[in-house]
Amino acid sequence: MMMLAVTINGHAHGPTEVRDDLTMNDFLREHLGMTGTKFGCGAAQCLSCAVIVDDPDGTSYTRPTCIVAATEFNGKAIRTVEGHAKDGQLSSLQKSFVEHFAFQCGYCTAGFLNEGQVLLERLAKAPVPRAELENTIAEAFDGHLCRCTGYIKYHQAVRDVVLAEAHRYLK
Repeated sequence: MMMLAVTINGHAHGPTEVRDDLTMNDFLREHLGMTGTKFGCGAAQCLSCAVIVDDPDGTSYTRPTCIVAATEFNGKAIRTVEGHAKDGQLSSLQKSFVEHFAFQCGYCTAGFLNEGQVLLERLAKAPVPRAELENTIAEAFDGHLCRCTGYIKYHQAVRDVVLAEAHRYLK
């Protein structure tokens, strides 16, 4: 048994004693009742289970949770799909996903949404030329798998958010 203290969507959890082999996915779902993070392939290959990890330096990245021990997240700040909406209002990215029906079965949506959010934050700090946008989005989503083949809709949803605020995300 090990102790786990983690901040999730701005709220501290723990320290809590957890099994050494407990995955973060299981911790989120079984211990906290946060079911938005899905268990997809169980091999960190589809990234349906990806959450956002916020580093102290202000950068963020996604990390799978299906095979990663919860204790690997000890002391970290993470965001899950449940953390995107604020005060009951969907984020602009969530709204764009809805407008594009960028979720067929919805299983992989949390991973794509988290990756899209990290991309928006990265572009806000380091905008890219408009000519590089399509490749930038494709590269960000590389590795994320959608069993329903909704890739185009996910891509379009992120692109529309970027273009709607081009002054913020593009050079």
